Amino acid sequence: MNNKKLFVGSLPWGVDDAKLAQIFSQAGTVVSAQVVKDRDTGRSRGFGFVEMSSDEEAQNAVNNLNGTDVDGRKIVVNIARPREDR
Repeated sequence: MNNKKLFVGSLPWGVDDAKLAQIFSQAGTVVSAQVVKDRDTGRSRGFGFVEMSSDEEAQNAVNNLNGTDVDGRKIVVNIARPREDR
């Protein structure tokens, strides 16, 4: 079971990929960090995905970072669900 990918919600607009990776690096090794951007405007849509190097680090990130304050907003962190077919 691959639970290394995390969904991160309620991100402040100022957070970019690098800042997202920096926030999650305190929980372990970040493989990738991507803030989802609006296709038309290029602005952050307020959520993103982070992939950690192990399931344990991902769970650690959920336990330690869910509900933490980032630039005045409490972020939501949980294990990402697989993408469903539309």
